[in-house]
Amino acid sequence: MNHNTPLPPHPLRHLSHTQRRVLTAAQLRTHGVTAADTNEQCRPGGPWQQILPGVFLLHPGPPTSEERLHAVLLFAGRTPAREPAPGIPVQPGAEEPHAPRPYADALITGLAALTLHGFTSSPPLTSLDKIDVLVPRLRRLRSHGCAHIVRTPSLPAPSYLTGVPVAPVPRALADAVAELSDAGAVRRLLTEAVRAGHCEPASVVGELTQARLLSRPHVVDAVDSLLAEGRAIAEDRLYRMVREYGLPDPVWNVDLHLPGGPHLGGLDAYWPEQAVAMELDTRAPWQEHRQGHGHDDDALWSEYARKREHLERLGITVVHITPRKLREAMEQQAAVVRTALMAANDRDPAAYVVVLPR
Repeated sequence: MNHNTPLPPHPLRHLSHTQRRVLTAAQLRTHGVTAADTNEQCRPGGPWQQILPGVFLLHPGPPTSEERLHAVLLFAGRTPAREPAPGIPVQPGAEEPHAPRPYADALITGLAALTLHGFTSSPPLTSLDKIDVLVPRLRRLRSHGCAHIVRTPSLPAPSYLTGVPVAPVPRALADAVAELSDAGAVRRLLTEAVRAGHCEPASVVGELTQARLLSRPHVVDAVDSLLAEGRAIAEDRLYRMVREYGLPDPVWNVDLHLPGGPHLGGLDAYWPEQAVAMELDTRAPWQEHRQGHGHDDDALWSEYARKREHLERLGITVVHITPRKLREAMEQQAAVVRTALMAANDRDPAAYVVVLPR
């Protein structure tokens, strides 16, 4: 075979339908393309090119962002030699076919994953020199070219975005932050994660803690901003819940005291006539954040529980609402508060308490 000898028509006809013109050597063999054929096509100035070890781009120009993603996944994942047939139905009679999922044991993570999730503060795929790919810890792989290997004891459940398996936002954030030293970039990513509703602060801080990133000062500062941002957003949702679902107006952000006695604690909202207190439960992110600093988490939880028990012994009903429930089931949380307010007439009067602005 010389440089002017074309490949047999059989493989080329089938290759015109392959996934984004990126294939492994094993997949090429199933199309009848031998190793010698592949080497010939990848000669200098030839029509193909090797983009990663064992992964080939079936055109001579630079790869698109989509082709780079698939090349990285083909390099890092366990892939079947033969591509799945397109259009396999979900079940008999189903109208929508399964999207082909030829990759196993590999997920896009880090900045590339955040861009796929729709983050505006992460760079476009075209500007990334490296694409982070998450693989099981025991896989024998090394980073190569544009593929940066990130290891994990177990892969999280993926999201499929544009046909690409992508790590969940909290995990992708942790992997991105691990590679960033720019405090401003870290803060922008964490803030957008919460402000745009991609995830809750608790899940982000949990991943950062597990990745042992809370020993880095610029990450700690960004986490402080993240938690403040998350609480502000949750408070706005509390105000909206009261307004949109017609609940009586409470007094907001108050401290309760016994007359001439000790401080009982701060509350996000309080209905004095019904003796119903509402508290935004943000223990989870603060607990995980403090865990990275060596604080006694059991003491934090015990203090929180003692506060609730004390108020309830005084006849005050305490309703806890989490930021996640506010975001995902606001109507249901409004119903819980309304039920507590309506039940006030059936309870014994609560102890008199002093209500002061917090």
